[in-house]
Amino acid sequence: MFNPTVIKNDFPILKRVVNGKKLVYLDSGATSQKPSQVIYAEKEYYEQNNANVHRGAHTLGDEATRMLAESRQTVANFIGAKEQEIIFVRNTTEAINLVSYAWGLDNLKTGDIVLTTVMEHHANLVPWQEVSRRTGAKLELVGITEDGLLDLDDYAKKLFLKPKIVCIVHVSNALGIINSVKEMTKMAHKAGALVLVDGAQAVPHMKVDIKEIGCDFYAFSGHKMLGPMGIGVLWGKKEILESMSPFLTGGGMINEVYPDHSTWAELPEKFEAGTPNVAGVVGLASAINYLEKLGMENVRAHDKQMIEYAIDQLSKVTNLAILGTSDENKRSGSVSFEYQGVHAHDVATILDSEGVAVRSGHHCTMPLHKALGITASVRASFNVYTTKEDIDALILALKKVKTVFGK
Repeated sequence: MFNPTVIKNDFPILKRVVNGKKLVYLDSGATSQKPSQVIYAEKEYYEQNNANVHRGAHTLGDEATRMLAESRQTVANFIGAKEQEIIFVRNTTEAINLVSYAWGLDNLKTGDIVLTTVMEHHANLVPWQEVSRRTGAKLELVGITEDGLLDLDDYAKKLFLKPKIVCIVHVSNALGIINSVKEMTKMAHKAGALVLVDGAQAVPHMKVDIKEIGCDFYAFSGHKMLGPMGIGVLWGKKEILESMSPFLTGGGMINEVYPDHSTWAELPEKFEAGTPNVAGVVGLASAINYLEKLGMENVRAHDKQMIEYAIDQLSKVTNLAILGTSDENKRSGSVSFEYQGVHAHDVATILDSEGVAVRSGHHCTMPLHKALGITASVRASFNVYTTKEDIDALILALKKVKTVFGK
């Protein structure tokens, strides 16, 4: 049975006291906390198996290499992919940069169109700005509707520009909006474009099936989904990855090296130069095992319950405007709001004094906030350990904002 109160016991940091109050952690969209099982998996690797992979003809080297391969298979199975299509990187940002440079610099030219959206995290916007600047390509952005959803009419219109690649977020990190990436991918492919999906905020909260979505690239981070920091994943279709040049070069990604040229290793090593973060990979696999034991259908159901409850309770707070749609079926992971008349950072500071951790600012989505007509917002974001009592604590702490500012 999925019980977030029981699940919370697996997360040591949630026993902390902050500013004299029990910690209420509502900043999982920035990074999730880690269960003891993940912490132990990394610790055990370093205590028992640590060695460099692919190189040492000794027991520890063989063990580390096997654990890397087994963890890669765990990740592949989790999203319905092939093992050789899983590229380990540091985070979603690096995964998107890998595509923007390794694919973009070789395939974009003056006048080509890169299509993304005003909703994107800067990590799925700035790399394309830079590559467009270097290649002469033009960046086009899809707008949003009044309720914060992507404007699919605008999307369809901009597909007539025949973009070379479409780069879209699966779940908005700022609004929690779930985009119809399967439908958008089909539309993009009909227009002749490749599709990259930023899945950083989707993979922690719902079952993701790469084959069902049909995209060409999918990127996500371990630390958003109960795993360690410093480990992320780029999935790409095998035939596309094989056609791309390496993003980084050096040890580990070569087949043979001559004084004047080199040849590359097979996938996935071709894109994994240098010593990999094996401990992080092992920790990520442990996090996936933890989520699968809970059941991703249960994870999603709990997520919807938290969103519905948070929207219901926040809507009762005067001078508070919830951003985005109120339909929990179209949201995942978070609820953002503007406390009118009080800056988001001031709200977050007062909440922190009550032990409630939230995120404040533009959440690396400045164009989105500009489109919404605001400079900053407060985001409460959830994970498997979030309870209704946590949201109640948020609502209670917001009363202190009213007391301090009189609004």
